[in-house]
Amino acid sequence: MVKNFEELIKVAKEQKKMRLTVAAAQDEEVLVAVCGASQLGIIEPIFIGDKEKINQIAKENDLKMDQYEIIDQKELEDSAKTAVRLVSSGQADFVMKGLLDTSILLKAVLDKEIGLRTDSQLSHVMVYDIPTYHKLLFLTDGGMNIAPVLEEKVKITKNAIQVAKSMGIERVKVAALAAKEKVSSKMQATIDADMLKQMSENGEFGKGVIVDGPLALDLAISKEAAQIKKFDSEVAGDADVLLVPTIEVGNGIGKALTYFANAESAGIIMGAKAPVVLVSRADTHEAKLNSIALGCVIAANK
Repeated sequence: MVKNFEELIKVAKEQKKMRLTVAAAQDEEVLVAVCGASQLGIIEPIFIGDKEKINQIAKENDLKMDQYEIIDQKELEDSAKTAVRLVSSGQADFVMKGLLDTSILLKAVLDKEIGLRTDSQLSHVMVYDIPTYHKLLFLTDGGMNIAPVLEEKVKITKNAIQVAKSMGIERVKVAALAAKEKVSSKMQATIDADMLKQMSENGEFGKGVIVDGPLALDLAISKEAAQIKKFDSEVAGDADVLLVPTIEVGNGIGKALTYFANAESAGIIMGAKAPVVLVSRADTHEAKLNSIALGCVIAANK
């Protein structure tokens, strides 16, 4: 089981090198991170974008680009389509967002002809290495799905489980979060969480997966809180995955972990035929590298 990002990068190094396409690669932070990942030996990148700008950024950052393939595509939409097409045709293993809007890249991902569409739900999974938590914590979905209904939550959960299992977690513990532990007809999040728990007990999420809920955040991550409240659960205080009811909850928890708890992180979009590395411009260089390594490991386990 991968316990931190240092181990994740080590796993990525030990497996087959993955081919990564970068859409609109004329972004300094992305370019530096991707070249860094290449130097570590975990990816073989293909840069798609404005070649002149890519080379200028490379020159300013002393990056040697002559060893890499660069496809000149000045239009952002064309860059996204080319990056995705290379993956869907089997010429690359996963794709990364560069200097373009997320909507442009996802439009290409969902394209019926050249895209990576499946019958699953696209969802964002964040992975956090938190100094005060005893293992990696997976958070979903604080980046894409605004207020998912039960059917969507099932698919979002399955996506997160796939990420966790790619990281070597054999027994995945999922906490379906809500504001309280008792089911209330006035709180849809508690109803959905209870349904997800029942589905898990009926084998909906496969072997080695426990979904419990509704759970408040303190019960999901603190054994002490669970003991004080006399809440008995295998998930309580030992959650691998936090499934949030709305995007605001996930976004708030994620940013709190980053800015209050000094957590390291990585992020990935799941639900397509291949992982999509989606990073924020505010992400650190290390977070971008972690996300690339995460994409490598998931792509290798597809």
